Amino acid sequence: MVFAGFPVGSWTFAVRIWLAVMLALYASFWLELDAPSSAAITVAILALPTRGQGLEKAAFRVFGTVIGVAASIAIAGLFSQTGSLILAVFSAWVGLCVYAAGMLDGNRAYAAALCCITVGLIAVQQIDSPLQVFTTGVARGAAIAIGVFATGLVNDVLAVPDYHPVLFNRLEALREQVVNYAENVVRGETTSPAVAGGLIRDIAALRPEVASLATESSSGNARSAAARAAMVDLVSELFLARALGALPIVTSLAMRAQITSELRGKPRTVPFASDSSTQDDGSSGLLAVCLAWLREELLRKNSDVRGHLEAMRAGMHPAREWRAPLYRSHRIAAATGLRTAIHFALASIFFVVTGWPATEVCLTLVAVLIGLSSIAPNARLTMTLAVLATPMACLLAGILKYFVLDTVSAFQLLAIGLAPFVIALALLITLPNPIYSSLGRLTLVFMLAVLAPTNPQTYDPTTFLVTCLFVCLAAILTFAAQLLFPPLSNDRRLRQLLRETRHDLSHPNVQRHRSLAPEEATFRDAARVELIVAASSAVPSNALAVDEAMRCFDQAATLRLCGAVLDSLVSGRLADAALAARTSLAQRDTTAMLAAAKALRETALPRDEHPASACAALVLASVMFGPARSAAASVGQGRP
Repeated sequence: MVFAGFPVGSWTFAVRIWLAVMLALYASFWLELDAPSSAAITVAILALPTRGQGLEKAAFRVFGTVIGVAASIAIAGLFSQTGSLILAVFSAWVGLCVYAAGMLDGNRAYAAALCCITVGLIAVQQIDSPLQVFTTGVARGAAIAIGVFATGLVNDVLAVPDYHPVLFNRLEALREQVVNYAENVVRGETTSPAVAGGLIRDIAALRPEVASLATESSSGNARSAAARAAMVDLVSELFLARALGALPIVTSLAMRAQITSELRGKPRTVPFASDSSTQDDGSSGLLAVCLAWLREELLRKNSDVRGHLEAMRAGMHPAREWRAPLYRSHRIAAATGLRTAIHFALASIFFVVTGWPATEVCLTLVAVLIGLSSIAPNARLTMTLAVLATPMACLLAGILKYFVLDTVSAFQLLAIGLAPFVIALALLITLPNPIYSSLGRLTLVFMLAVLAPTNPQTYDPTTFLVTCLFVCLAAILTFAAQLLFPPLSNDRRLRQLLRETRHDLSHPNVQRHRSLAPEEATFRDAARVELIVAASSAVPSNALAVDEAMRCFDQAATLRLCGAVLDSLVSGRLADAALAARTSLAQRDTTAMLAAAKALRETALPRDEHPASACAALVLASVMFGPARSAAASVGQGRP
């Protein structure tokens, strides 16, 4: 059902946000808090459509506030009498927080950015009265706690929907896309690396949302673990499908139909047999061994993903739990932190030179805007939207304050007057267009900040105009600082990510993270591919970067797979052959890889699974690291 162009779900969300804002303000007025608007702003920030997302963000908001208050007290206590040096310390803290946000994702990154925002709202705003830092910090913490409580209470009373059904459907859709991709590979159709890169991006991007399931209900931890395991195994399944497509071998129509049927979950009707096209004088060659092994691994991973999704649906822990490690570039995060520190320093220098009054208010807003832009996918776009949102917020706050309320002090009339403004902006947040949604959220936050509801409500036009002036000036100054010293471009991010990818692949031991299983390390690489795909999508001329990223992804995953199966041969009679195989992998010598595969095949006992797997993995490595045609010709001359 649609009303006024918005579905009923959007209207429900908007009314819920308005109720939570009013509950937060009422509780703040009743408790006579010094900063009741902070409680309302907390509700606007926690305005998320599902329970788990809101609860996780609330928890990290509290955590970030505690760290920010502690940092404010420490900075004010140590540097309050140092003159301009304290501004340099503030700039360094801003850069450090942005660096930490760049090394994290989701609400963890938000908590790091909030440490920067909290210092701005407490220490910077009280730069001329450091003795008030503790009192201001306690007041802000109390207001945030009220906002979190109001949001949670309204969500529970109005039965806000859980997020796990939505996430389950998204994972199921991704599983279907991966199966379709594997079917295209089996049928011999040409598959673009960009398609695989897009799938990896979509899978890895779910990581922060999967983490939010843990706070959703009593079974949240189990569902989060199952969804995480499904993500990791989906990436592994996609890699195995690409590995199958890389083999220079043609399968029969019957084999293709059989593999496709099993990918769809149908039971195996006949045992797998090698094609005649893969036979050498009546016996299967190394390529056939590799093909059979990859097929079994692909079907096993497909079955594992199905099992993980069923566990997620039932709210149970999966049979095998995986971690989903995050990849972030230290160099990119450090460069971003340094640039934001310079942005804050430039704004500070501007106000020191001009000597304007109420400088601390504007610097506070600069810190807030820097913190918000640090966790946005596009910092420049976020600042552009902030430049647009601040005058809109000031205009809406002015209309509400001086035309709608007009010296009214009754809370009931404040609630009625706020209703159309909050509901309209909340509806804007629900739009699928990220620009309109971000504009709605920024406008709502800044409108509540400029309005600054108090008990009783104040109507001093001079104070209001000064506040509007500095809010807009802060956005313009931050935007100007970005123009003078722009953030890292997508092109530079892309070059740095590819440089790190090549460096990791060139290391003799790709599996340097010994605490990670091969599947987990492959997911970590997938998180880097996600960043490369995101950066390259904004730079069409660098579309070939995705091809290189996927090639490196395949090669690194293959090396880890080989290392894992060779670990089972470290002792015993095949130890020497396994050592020779490891040496060939470290040297990236495809000829030696094939020789090691043949040696393992010849010395293995019948029905010995581990040497057969190692042999197949080495053949796959020889294909991944060498020209496909020459590798096929070399293998075709061998005998099992």
